[in-house]
Amino acid sequence: MDTDLVILLAVAAVWLVAGVVAEGLPGLRTARALRRRTGLLLNLVLAGLAGLAGLAGIVGMAVAGPLGAEPTLTGRAAGALALAAGPALAVAALTLRRLRRIRSGTGAFASAPQTPASPRSRAAAAHPMIALPVQVTGLVMLPALVTAAGLAPLTEPGTIGLVLTVAVVAVGTIGVRLALRHSRLLDRAVTVRTRSPRTSRVLHV
Repeated sequence: MDTDLVILLAVAAVWLVAGVVAEGLPGLRTARALRRRTGLLLNLVLAGLAGLAGLAGIVGMAVAGPLGAEPTLTGRAAGALALAAGPALAVAALTLRRLRRIRSGTGAFASAPQTPASPRSRAAAAHPMIALPVQVTGLVMLPALVTAAGLAPLTEPGTIGLVLTVAVVAVGTIGVRLALRHSRLLDRAVTVRTRSPRTSRVLHV
Protein backbone atom coordinates (compact mmCIF):
# COMPACT_ATOMS: atom_id res chain seq x y z
CA MET A 1 0.00 0.00 0.00
CA ASP A 2 1.24 3.50 -0.84
CA THR A 3 2.77 5.33 2.13
CA ASP A 4 0.73 8.46 1.40
CA LEU A 5 -2.49 6.46 1.48
CA VAL A 6 -1.51 4.87 4.81
CA ILE A 7 -0.90 8.33 6.30
CA LEU A 8 -4.18 9.59 4.89
CA LEU A 9 -6.04 6.60 6.32
CA ALA A 10 -4.47 7.14 9.73
CA VAL A 11 -5.31 10.84 9.81
CA ALA A 12 -8.89 10.19 8.68
CA ALA A 13 -9.27 7.49 11.34
CA VAL A 14 -8.07 9.90 14.05
CA TRP A 15 -10.63 12.53 13.03
CA LEU A 16 -13.48 10.00 12.80
CA VAL A 17 -12.67 8.61 16.26
CA ALA A 18 -12.44 12.17 17.60
CA GLY A 19 -15.91 12.86 16.19
CA VAL A 20 -17.33 9.83 18.00
CA VAL A 21 -15.65 10.85 21.28
CA ALA A 22 -16.95 14.42 20.94
CA GLU A 23 -20.45 13.08 20.32
CA GLY A 24 -20.49 11.19 23.60
CA LEU A 25 -18.87 13.88 25.73
CA PRO A 26 -22.08 15.51 27.10
CA GLY A 27 -23.52 12.12 28.05
CA LEU A 28 -20.89 11.39 30.69
CA ARG A 29 -22.34 11.38 34.20
CA THR A 30 -19.28 11.87 36.42
CA ALA A 31 -16.79 14.71 36.53
CA ARG A 32 -13.87 12.29 36.49
CA ALA A 33 -15.10 10.56 33.32
CA LEU A 34 -15.74 13.92 31.68
CA ARG A 35 -12.23 15.08 32.49
CA ARG A 36 -10.63 11.88 31.17
CA ARG A 37 -12.66 11.84 27.97
CA THR A 38 -11.94 15.53 27.41
CA GLY A 39 -8.23 14.79 27.73
CA LEU A 40 -8.57 11.95 25.20
CA LEU A 41 -10.38 14.23 22.78
CA LEU A 42 -7.70 16.88 23.22
CA ASN A 43 -4.98 14.39 22.29
CA LEU A 44 -6.94 13.11 19.29
CA VAL A 45 -7.57 16.63 18.02
CA LEU A 46 -3.91 17.60 18.39
CA ALA A 47 -2.87 14.41 16.58
CA GLY A 48 -5.40 15.12 13.83
CA LEU A 49 -4.17 18.69 13.37
CA ALA A 50 -0.57 17.48 13.23
CA GLY A 51 -1.56 14.84 10.68
CA LEU A 52 -3.30 17.39 8.48
CA ALA A 53 -0.23 19.62 8.67
CA GLY A 54 1.89 16.68 7.57
CA LEU A 55 -0.47 15.92 4.68
CA ALA A 56 -0.33 19.57 3.64
CA GLY A 57 3.45 19.25 3.43
CA ILE A 58 3.16 16.10 1.29
CA VAL A 59 0.67 17.81 -1.03
CA GLY A 60 2.99 20.84 -1.29
CA MET A 61 5.90 18.63 -2.33
CA ALA A 62 3.69 16.85 -4.87
CA VAL A 63 2.57 20.14 -6.41
CA ALA A 64 6.14 21.46 -6.49
CA GLY A 65 7.42 18.25 -8.10
CA PRO A 66 8.77 18.03 -11.63
CA LEU A 67 6.36 18.76 -14.48
CA GLY A 68 4.93 15.67 -16.09
CA ALA A 69 5.57 13.51 -13.05
CA GLU A 70 2.74 11.22 -12.01
CA PRO A 71 0.94 12.75 -9.00
CA THR A 72 0.93 10.82 -5.76
CA LEU A 73 -2.27 9.54 -4.20
CA THR A 74 -2.30 12.39 -1.71
CA GLY A 75 -1.53 14.84 -4.51
CA ARG A 76 -4.65 13.69 -6.36
CA ALA A 77 -6.65 14.31 -3.20
CA ALA A 78 -5.30 17.86 -2.77
CA GLY A 79 -8.64 19.47 -3.62
CA ALA A 80 -10.57 17.32 -1.16
CA LEU A 81 -7.98 17.85 1.55
CA ALA A 82 -8.25 21.61 1.06
CA LEU A 83 -11.89 21.36 2.15
CA ALA A 84 -10.69 20.15 5.55
CA ALA A 85 -8.74 23.35 6.13
CA GLY A 86 -11.80 25.35 7.20
CA PRO A 87 -13.17 23.05 9.92
CA ALA A 88 -9.62 22.22 11.05
CA LEU A 89 -8.93 25.92 11.60
CA ALA A 90 -12.16 26.17 13.58
CA VAL A 91 -10.98 23.26 15.72
CA ALA A 92 -7.66 24.97 16.36
CA ALA A 93 -9.21 28.35 17.13
CA LEU A 94 -12.36 27.37 19.05
CA THR A 95 -12.56 23.71 20.01
CA LEU A 96 -9.16 23.42 21.69
CA ARG A 97 -9.85 26.41 23.93
CA ARG A 98 -13.22 25.05 25.03
CA LEU A 99 -11.82 21.58 25.70
CA ARG A 100 -9.02 23.01 27.86
CA ARG A 101 -11.58 25.03 29.81
CA ILE A 102 -13.76 21.97 30.49
CA ARG A 103 -10.78 19.87 31.53
CA SER A 104 -9.57 22.62 33.86
CA GLY A 105 -13.03 23.08 35.37
CA THR A 106 -13.41 19.40 36.18
CA GLY A 107 -9.88 19.06 37.56
CA ALA A 108 -10.96 19.60 41.19
CA PHE A 109 -13.09 16.44 41.04
CA ALA A 110 -10.49 14.16 39.43
CA SER A 111 -9.85 12.32 42.71
CA ALA A 112 -13.54 11.73 43.43
CA PRO A 113 -14.72 9.02 41.03
CA GLN A 114 -18.44 9.26 41.82
CA THR A 115 -18.81 13.05 41.82
CA PRO A 116 -21.53 13.84 39.29
CA ALA A 117 -20.66 16.10 36.39
CA SER A 118 -22.40 19.41 36.88
CA PRO A 119 -25.17 20.33 34.41
CA ARG A 120 -23.13 23.39 33.52
CA SER A 121 -20.11 21.23 32.59
CA ARG A 122 -22.25 18.91 30.48
CA ALA A 123 -23.82 21.89 28.74
CA ALA A 124 -20.35 23.26 28.00
CA ALA A 125 -19.31 19.86 26.63
CA ALA A 126 -22.37 19.92 24.36
CA HIS A 127 -21.49 23.27 22.79
CA PRO A 128 -21.73 22.95 18.98
CA MET A 129 -18.28 24.46 18.54
CA ILE A 130 -16.77 21.37 20.16
CA ALA A 131 -18.32 18.51 18.20
CA LEU A 132 -19.30 20.26 14.95
CA PRO A 133 -15.83 21.27 13.64
CA VAL A 134 -14.38 17.90 14.68
CA GLN A 135 -17.12 15.87 13.03
CA VAL A 136 -17.12 17.99 9.87
CA THR A 137 -13.36 17.55 9.54
CA GLY A 138 -13.81 13.79 9.83
CA LEU A 139 -16.55 13.77 7.20
CA VAL A 140 -14.50 15.89 4.80
CA MET A 141 -11.66 13.38 5.07
CA LEU A 142 -13.85 10.71 3.45
CA PRO A 143 -13.92 12.29 -0.06
CA ALA A 144 -10.16 12.73 0.22
CA LEU A 145 -9.82 8.99 0.89
CA VAL A 146 -12.06 8.12 -2.04
CA THR A 147 -10.10 10.40 -4.36
CA ALA A 148 -6.70 9.22 -3.14
CA ALA A 149 -7.70 5.60 -3.69
CA GLY A 150 -8.76 6.44 -7.23
CA LEU A 151 -12.32 5.20 -6.70
CA ALA A 152 -14.07 8.42 -7.72
CA PRO A 153 -11.78 11.36 -8.63
CA LEU A 154 -13.31 14.69 -7.63
CA THR A 155 -12.36 16.45 -10.86
CA GLU A 156 -15.64 16.64 -12.74
CA PRO A 157 -17.93 19.63 -12.02
CA GLY A 158 -20.90 17.33 -11.44
CA THR A 159 -19.06 15.27 -8.86
CA ILE A 160 -17.74 18.33 -7.07
CA GLY A 161 -21.24 19.84 -6.96
CA LEU A 162 -22.69 16.64 -5.54
CA VAL A 163 -20.02 16.43 -2.84
CA LEU A 164 -20.53 20.07 -1.86
CA THR A 165 -24.32 19.63 -1.72
CA VAL A 166 -24.06 16.55 0.48
CA ALA A 167 -21.51 18.36 2.69
CA VAL A 168 -23.79 21.39 3.16
CA VAL A 169 -26.78 19.20 4.04
CA ALA A 170 -24.70 17.08 6.43
CA VAL A 171 -23.19 20.12 8.17
CA GLY A 172 -26.60 21.75 8.52
CA THR A 173 -28.15 18.60 9.95
CA ILE A 174 -25.32 18.03 12.42
CA GLY A 175 -25.29 21.70 13.44
CA VAL A 176 -29.04 21.82 14.14
CA ARG A 177 -28.95 18.60 16.16
CA LEU A 178 -25.98 19.76 18.25
CA ALA A 179 -27.55 23.19 18.82
CA LEU A 180 -30.77 21.58 20.09
CA ARG A 181 -28.87 19.29 22.44
CA HIS A 182 -26.81 22.20 23.79
CA SER A 183 -29.94 24.30 24.32
CA ARG A 184 -31.65 21.45 26.20
CA LEU A 185 -28.69 20.89 28.54
CA LEU A 186 -28.22 24.62 29.04
CA ASP A 187 -31.87 25.01 30.06
CA ARG A 188 -31.41 22.15 32.51
CA ALA A 189 -28.32 23.80 33.98
CA VAL A 190 -30.17 27.08 34.45
CA THR A 191 -33.10 25.27 36.09
CA VAL A 192 -30.83 23.46 38.55
CA ARG A 193 -29.08 26.71 39.40
CA THR A 194 -32.31 28.58 40.11
CA ARG A 195 -33.48 25.74 42.38
CA SER A 196 -30.36 25.79 44.53
CA PRO A 197 -30.94 26.54 48.25
CA ARG A 198 -29.08 29.82 48.15
CA THR A 199 -31.13 31.07 45.21
CA SER A 200 -34.33 29.92 46.88
CA ARG A 201 -33.58 31.99 49.98
CA VAL A 202 -32.96 35.03 47.82
CA LEU A 203 -36.24 34.52 46.00
CA HIS A 204 -38.18 34.18 49.26
CA VAL A 205 -36.65 37.38 50.55
